[in-house]
Amino acid sequence: MDTRDKAYQWIDEHKDEMVSLWKEMVTIDSGIGVRDGGMAMGNLCAGILEELGFSIRRVSYEKCGDTIIGERGNMTKPFTILMGHMDTVFFKGEPEKRPFTIKDGKAYGPGVLDMKGGVTILLSTLKALHEAGFEDFPCKVILDADEEPAHVFSNAPEVIQKEAEGAKCAFNFETGFTDHSLVVQRKGCWRFFIETFGRGCHVGNDPENGRSAILEMAHKIIEIEKLTDYSKQYNVNVGTIEGGTVANAAPAYCKVECDFRYTHPEDLPVLRRKVDEVCSRQYVPDTTTKVSDSVGFATMTRLPGNLELLKIAQEVAEESGFPKPEARLCGGGSDAAYTTAMGVPTLCAVGVEGARNHTVEEWADVDSLFRRAKQMAGILLKVNGSK
Repeated sequence: MDTRDKAYQWIDEHKDEMVSLWKEMVTIDSGIGVRDGGMAMGNLCAGILEELGFSIRRVSYEKCGDTIIGERGNMTKPFTILMGHMDTVFFKGEPEKRPFTIKDGKAYGPGVLDMKGGVTILLSTLKALHEAGFEDFPCKVILDADEEPAHVFSNAPEVIQKEAEGAKCAFNFETGFTDHSLVVQRKGCWRFFIETFGRGCHVGNDPENGRSAILEMAHKIIEIEKLTDYSKQYNVNVGTIEGGTVANAAPAYCKVECDFRYTHPEDLPVLRRKVDEVCSRQYVPDTTTKVSDSVGFATMTRLPGNLELLKIAQEVAEESGFPKPEARLCGGGSDAAYTTAMGVPTLCAVGVEGARNHTVEEWADVDSLFRRAKQMAGILLKVNGSK
C-alpha cells in the first residue's frame, strides 16, 4: 500500500473522529467580536498542530482571537501554506440557537460550511499524512480569527503577506462549492460610506428652510447603483441606510454603506473616481457629501501557478475517482488575496462543499468532508514530491 492509500485509509477509518472535531468547532462560539471563542478555537487548533510536531507562534489582539502560525520542517526551503479562518459571520449566542446537527447527509450549524468544515479538513489531512508516514515537508499553517468582518480587529492581511515570503504554494480551506470547482481568482471588495449633510427644519412651520439629506442621498443611491457593469465584472450594492429623526422634521443627515466588487486591481482607482464624480454632484441646494472607506478585501490574482495547482488537483481527482474540479472566479473575498499578492500560487475553496453560507440555512455535505480531505492529501503528496 503506497502513502496515498494509507492516508485515504486513515480517513476512511476515522470519519467519526473527523465529524466529532467538526462538531466541537461548530459548538465553539467564535462569531464576530467573540474573543473568548476565537481564543478557544485557536487553542484547539494549536494543540492539534503541536501533537503533529508543529511549533506554534501567535499574534495577539485586543478584540479578537490570536492568529495561529504553525511551522514544521525546514522553513528555509520553499514551503507549503495551509490557511483558513476560525471565526464565523454570526454574533454571540448563535451556536446555542442552532447547534451542530446532521440530517440526510447534510450538516447544519453556524460556520459548519464557512469555514469550520474547512479547518477540520486542514487538520485531518495533516493527521492522515502523519499516520501514513509522510510529514517531512516544510509546511506552514496560518489560521486567523477575524476574517468575516474583513479583519477590522487585526492586521492579519499584513501578517499573512509577511508569513508568505518564501512559500512555493498555498491552499485556503474556504467554503467549497457543490459543483466541486476550485477557486483560482476572486474579486476584490471595496466597502465605503457615503454621508450627506442637509439642514433640519419643522416641515409644518418652516418647510422652505429644510434641506433634506435623505433626498440628496436618494439621488446618489440611484446613480451609485447604475455603476454596476457586469460586462466588466464589477457590481455595486448600497446595502445599509440610516438617517432622519422624526417624520415631521427635514432630515439633516443620512448615511449609507456600499459594497463594490471588482475583478482586477487596476479597476479600483477607476471605480473610486466614478464614485467621487457621483458624490460631487449636488441635487438638493446647500447639501454636502462625504465619502470614506469602510473595510474590504484585495483581489485574489489569477496567477499562472494557480492553474498549475488546479491541474494537480484534477490529476488527483482522476486517479482517485473523484469529481473533476474546474476553475472558478468567485465574487466573495478571502485571505487568498494576500498570498497571491506575494506571488504565491494559491488554490482557494478547498474546504467542505455546501451552500447558503452567511445565512441560517447554511449547510455542508458530510461526504465531501472525507473526499476533500483525501483530495488534499493527494495534492500535498504530489506538490511535495511523493508519488
